[in-house]
Amino acid sequence: MNTASKSQRAYDHLHERIESGAYGPGYRLVLHTVAREIGVSVVPVREAIRRLEAEGLVTFERNVGARVADIDPGQLEETTQTLAVVEGAAVAFALPHLTEQHVTEARRLNDRLRQSLDDFDPVTFTRRNEAFHRALSDPCPNPQLRGLVDDGWRRLAKIRQSTFGFVPGRARESVEEHERIVELLENGADPREVELAVREHRLRSLHAFLDRQHDESAAS
Repeated sequence: MNTASKSQRAYDHLHERIESGAYGPGYRLVLHTVAREIGVSVVPVREAIRRLEAEGLVTFERNVGARVADIDPGQLEETTQTLAVVEGAAVAFALPHLTEQHVTEARRLNDRLRQSLDDFDPVTFTRRNEAFHRALSDPCPNPQLRGLVDDGWRRLAKIRQSTFGFVPGRARESVEEHERIVELLENGADPREVELAVREHRLRSLHAFLDRQHDESAAS
């Protein structure tokens, strides 16, 4: 395995641990320890950490070393609030273009999410969750609005780990809220009602995350 492949392997390993919450905010990334876990030298691990630092997932402090970046609650709140608004609007604009196949696919994706609750993996759940959301917002005919939704997803990926890794109980609630959204689509609900349901669903995940963070801060 060449150096580039080893670096990618180290990156994937660290990224998955951070995304799943196994390496939480402030977790110290010791080069030799990570290298032993993966079975590589420290060089590709160092390269992987530099990539993660450039993406904002890791910080480096002199005399301390690399740590998983803390989550900025204010930045998370602003980004999620913005995404809630633009995603809700995108789904509302998409309604005239959503076919029976689109809605069937959304239900299939949510059924997969429901099935994964028993053997819960936050990383897999997060990816499938995004697929569900994209199935409803991607048919939006306004490319600028779709671009804003894309930007929101990218920003979230840079400033937080999986909400479902930090608040596992949120996953089941999310599936039920998806179910309500799909039912609204199947019943031909008013676009405004659908928009508000999508927006509220997004904000509930934010509130669950912030509430859990507040509880942990109070307990420490």
